[in-house]
This record gives sequence, C-alpha cells and structure tokens, in this order.
Amino acid sequence: MILAPRTVKLTTRTGIDIQRTLPHRNIRTIGAWCFIDHYGPTTQENAMSVAAHPHVGLQTVSWLFNGEVEHRDSLGSIQVITPGELNLMTAGHGVAHSELSLPSASIMHGVQLWTVLPNSVRGCAPLFDHHSDLPSFATEKISAKLFIGDFMGHHSPARVFSELVGVEIDIAPGALVDIPLQVTFEYGALLVSGDLAINQDELPLGNLYYISTGSSSAQVSTTNGAKIILLGGTPFPEEIIMWWNFIGRSHEEIVKMRMEWNGGNERFPNFEDRIHGRIPAPELPNVKLHPRGNIQPTTN
Repeated sequence: MILAPRTVKLTTRTGIDIQRTLPHRNIRTIGAWCFIDHYGPTTQENAMSVAAHPHVGLQTVSWLFNGEVEHRDSLGSIQVITPGELNLMTAGHGVAHSELSLPSASIMHGVQLWTVLPNSVRGCAPLFDHHSDLPSFATEKISAKLFIGDFMGHHSPARVFSELVGVEIDIAPGALVDIPLQVTFEYGALLVSGDLAINQDELPLGNLYYISTGSSSAQVSTTNGAKIILLGGTPFPEEIIMWWNFIGRSHEEIVKMRMEWNGGNERFPNFEDRIHGRIPAPELPNVKLHPRGNIQPTTN
C-alpha cells in the first residue's frame, strides 16, 4: 500500500509546509510509530520556530538530513541536533519543549517522528536522550544510519519501549537490492529524495510505502539513487486516542491534559527559550473521543 502525504502548516509563526503521512486514514500506526512529518528541503528563514508545547504518552524522535535545531524542554535540557544525530524525548506523564532552527545552516530538511508508549510505561517520568554516536555502515549498494532498534546486525543504543526499528538508507544509483526485514514487523518506507521502486511499485517522492507483517525482505530499485527512512515494529496492540500533542486512552484523560496545559499546571513546568510564548491547545471537538486501534490495511 502506498500512503500519500497531506500538507499541513508547522505553525502560524513560520507557515512552513509539512508533509504528513502518518497517521493516515488507512493506517494509524506502523508498529508503535504513530506520526511521520517530513519537512524541507527549504531555505526559508526561521524554517522551524515552534514555541513551547506539551506532549503526553509518547516519544518524539527528531532526525535531520540538513540543518541544525536547538531543543529546549521543561526538564532543563538544551541540545542542538545536527544531521546523523538523534534527539529522543520520552514525554511519559508530561513534558513541554520548543524547537528552533539555527541560522548556521542555509537548508533545513528532516523528519519529526513519534512513537506511542505502551500502557505499562506511558505514565513514566519524562526523559530526554541525545545520541551523537550511532551505527553507520555500508554495503556495495546501500549505506545506512541506524537510530532506533536493530538492523543488519547493528544495534542502536536509543531507549525505546516497543520492538522497533528506524534507519536512514541511501541507495546507490542503478542499484537493485533486497532490504532485509523481520517477518514479525510491519514497515513503512518514506521516500525522502531520488526515485525508487519497492517490490516493483513506483513510490512517488514524499510518499510512504506500507509493508504488512510476514515479509523477510523488500526489493528496491533506483535509477538515479534514493534516500529513504525505513520504520518498522511489531503491530501495536492497544487502542489509543491521539489528539493534538497528547496520546491517552479515554476522552476524560485528553480533557484533563488539555486543561492542565492551558491552565499552566505543574505537570508542564515553564522553561526559558529564545522563542518565548506557549502554544495553547485548540478547542476539543463537540463529540466524545473514543479509543481506536489500527485500521485493517486495504490495497490501493
């Protein structure tokens, strides 16, 4: 299945266009991956200027291809991320953070990813981890940077709470190669740049190719070369409510999270940054939110 992105605005402050492929009307999660935003490449000044905002019940996974972004959060973390490095924030019970692109780089290009935390750990104390020394390896036809999980005999030190993999793969021009997969995982392959066919299906730029469990490999081919982000994991078994920046299990939980953020509750401590201000939570819909599981995939 090929999932086409929809265009959303990052914030009213910058107006940069984001291509969002997950959640999708046909697929809500791939393993515990529940959110895929692809932005850039762009030379727009202040491409990322996201004021303080909250998260609950998830991990944020920040990965860059070009540019530099300064992360600050309510834990006191201040961390600049550059390409090939990983910022991993475990929101747990609740955390607030902001993100600011730095003028030292003229091009911004990256992905912002989320994973949903299993019920057993979703109320944990928040954590922030930065990894600058991640596995990087190559074969004759591909090169890879592994940021989450295990892939081709390599292991990422990043702390996650489900069986997951996340890896950036560059495929050489003219290559025809089989990418190894775990049969118990489902996968999504996001085409970041170049041209690519997966299992002989042409994948448009910026689209996500979904692979259900049971496959031990995927055949990829490219004429001019390609860069993909491959995400996978065991299917997430729990029903969730994903609303704005919160993931809960009931309508009442979401109402409480929203009220506490907008009310300045100590669940989300204040912190200093160079952006200033807070992004208020939007109004809730006039219907009760119900937890839902993933949607059974259908064929395009």
